Amino acid sequence: MDSTGSDSFLRNRRFDNFFNTSSEPHVKQPPKIPVKQVEHRPPRTNKECVDSDDDDGGWFCVLISWVRIVTCFVTMMVTTFIWALIMVLLLPWPYKRIRQGNVYGHVTGRLLMWILGNPIKIEGTEFSNERAIYISNHASPIDIFLIMWLTPTGTVGIAKKEIIWYPLFGQLYVLAKHIRIDRSNPSAAIKSMKEAARAVVENKLSLIIFPEGTRSKNGRLLPFKKGFIHLALQSRLPIVPMVLTGTHRAWRNGSLHVRPTPITVKYLPRISTTDWTANKVDDYMTMLRDIYVKNLPEPQKPLVQEGTITGSNS
Repeated sequence: MDSTGSDSFLRNRRFDNFFNTSSEPHVKQPPKIPVKQVEHRPPRTNKECVDSDDDDGGWFCVLISWVRIVTCFVTMMVTTFIWALIMVLLLPWPYKRIRQGNVYGHVTGRLLMWILGNPIKIEGTEFSNERAIYISNHASPIDIFLIMWLTPTGTVGIAKKEIIWYPLFGQLYVLAKHIRIDRSNPSAAIKSMKEAARAVVENKLSLIIFPEGTRSKNGRLLPFKKGFIHLALQSRLPIVPMVLTGTHRAWRNGSLHVRPTPITVKYLPRISTTDWTANKVDDYMTMLRDIYVKNLPEPQKPLVQEGTITGSNS
């Protein structure tokens, strides 16, 4: 593998535009082929901890897991505090704060994944710098770290309004001008979506969203919600699917035991929305979910009886 390309991609995701806070994102049209791959291999890990399928795996694995979690927490608190100070200095310039929030994510997400020690393969990196609506399946807390690291500068996220109560991180999320929605109030959520679409178009931003609307408890793909389709219709941005595999084994929902199991992040080619119409929302939803079903491994595919579409909100 060409290590020069790998080093360049990882370096760009960490420190791209640290001093350039212009609201103009860098956009390039990627080639269709070949699909680029980047591999990140952390220091050697204990094979017993990787192969363990339960929440124990032996005292040594548990100890290493707790050390990693505590180190991640401390690291995140330090970087969050540093970037909170930067955000305060940038209060008069809201869309400069968006870009600095992305830089925070690139640095913090990259550090956290290095601490956790998972071998990571990234495919389709030529599709990773689009100005687009990025969507991703969600089955583990690790997904958040990966999204922070790998989404391009000039991207805003959408999360539940309660995120503001997360110590330091929630306040930084708000300072970085990311979008919060009230899931319990459909009319307010729809209004927030419309405002988000308008801000994205006016300021030439990208979006990142989990179309399932919540985290899967068993790693299997959940039904999609319609919010991101309406965002695409209003913004006319292309959609770039990000397929995450292996994260549900690396850090399972409700567990405090992390494993250094291999993870793959795959960017798929952009899907144009310029000719989409409002009367085919369900068709677009089915098409996109089928793309995920096709690209996910068997343990992450949805069960047959699970639905495809739910709700009108993200």
